This record gives sequence, C-alpha cells and structure tokens, in this order.
Amino acid sequence: MAIPRILKPAILASPSSHFTPSVPSLPIPFKTHSKSLFFTIIPSGIHGHHTPPPTLSRRLFLPSVSGIWDALTGGNNAHEAGVAIRRGMLLFRQGDVQGSLVEFDKAIELDPRQKAYLWQRGLSLYYLDRFEEGAEQFRLDVAQNPNDTEESIWCFLCEVQLYGISEARKRFLEVGKDPRPIMREAYNMFKNGGDPEKLVAEFSNGQENEKFYASLYAGLYYESEKKADAAKLHVLASCQTPYGQRSNDYMASLAKVHCICRNWSLN
Repeated sequence: MAIPRILKPAILASPSSHFTPSVPSLPIPFKTHSKSLFFTIIPSGIHGHHTPPPTLSRRLFLPSVSGIWDALTGGNNAHEAGVAIRRGMLLFRQGDVQGSLVEFDKAIELDPRQKAYLWQRGLSLYYLDRFEEGAEQFRLDVAQNPNDTEESIWCFLCEVQLYGISEARKRFLEVGKDPRPIMREAYNMFKNGGDPEKLVAEFSNGQENEKFYASLYAGLYYESEKKADAAKLHVLASCQTPYGQRSNDYMASLAKVHCICRNWSLN
C-alpha cells in the first residue's frame, strides 16, 4: 500500500470502550511484530502473569485501520465500524459465531478499509465451515502484514479442508520470523510437518502463555489431520491451563469456542 506507516490508536476490545483517537502531529514510522500497519499496543491485565511483553499475542489487541484518517477528515464510519468489531468480538467470546460474523461484515460495509485487517472474521468463518472465505480473509491479512505467523497457520487450516494436507502445504504462506519461540515452532510444524507431542513437551515448563499455545496448536494440528480424539485432548488441555482460564487473550476464548463448536464438554 502507498499509505505511510503511522502509529494509530487502537480500539479496545472491551464492549464498553469508546474510540477516542489521539492524532499525532506528524506521521510516525512504527512497526510491531504483530501488526506492521496502523497498530499500537494497549497494556493488558495479562501483565499480571509476568509474561514479558515481546511474547504477548497480538490477538490481545484490536487494530483500527482508519481511525487517524477519519479523525483528520471528520468521518465517523471508522468509529461505527469499530463498535461493530467490538460487538463481533464479544459475541464470538460468548459462543455466538454466526452473530460475530454479522457484526464483522457490518464493519466492512461501514468501512471497507477494515476488511484486510479483520483476522477475527477469518476465525469466525473457519468455525462456520466457510473455509474458502476464511482462507481469503487470512491471505488478505498476511498481504498487509507479511510477518503474521498465526494468520499463515489459520489460512493453512482453512485450505486443508479444501485441498487436503499436501496441497495446502504447497500453498502455505511464507512469513517473517515471529519473536515468540512457541509460534516459530508451531509455524514450522504446520509448514513442514512435525510432531505435536514434541511441541507440547518442549514448552511444558515454559511460560503460561507458551503452554497454552503449545496445547492449542497441537490440537489444531491434529484436527487438520482429522484425528479428533487427539485434537480434543489438546484443545481441552489448553482451556485448562491457567492462561486459558484467566487470560483476556482472544485466543483463550477461541479455545473455548472451539470446544463448543465440536460439542466437547469443558467440565
């Protein structure tokens, strides 16, 4: 894109948050490992778990792709789109996947610039078995941020359902190096094939978020291989980790939604 990279105010994931952009006097070149455009990190309660900031998932944060532009031009669509995105995220966390997609699509209708950044929409499409649309969404996101490890994995998870493992792996999206060790290992496992049990074992004594992500992506890997029992074991294990139970990470909610969609009891 020809748009200069600038630091943008983020939209809080809380449904009660209000979008109040603060406009810098000049564009500020800014890049994070998680979103290279229009993105800034908001401190989260997860810091109470003593997780070093570089290992935090970018799914704790919600990007706004057009807030500064609308603040400068007086437009209101970005604000309304942000409200729809927050509603969609809340509905997804509550297990209403279809309702979340309605809100994400509403956000795109209000502000089409949001579409290329709505990874949340891709996750909803996956759980609605709309895999072709889900893959398209994740490919759009990676096109904007070529260092997005998790979007690459989720694109693969969608395309495995369409083309099978061998072809999906040929289409695997190459991305840059993720600073999180757990996601580097998960990425390599999905890209090249590997042993999910080794992934879990490697991070069994790691930080809380690493143990959660190792179990979650081990389960998702097994699901891509249509090994339902092993997938269930590991996704449920991710929900039962301290991080899975206490974190505000969107992916911690996703693990629970995954169980609901597969009719797996969390008790």
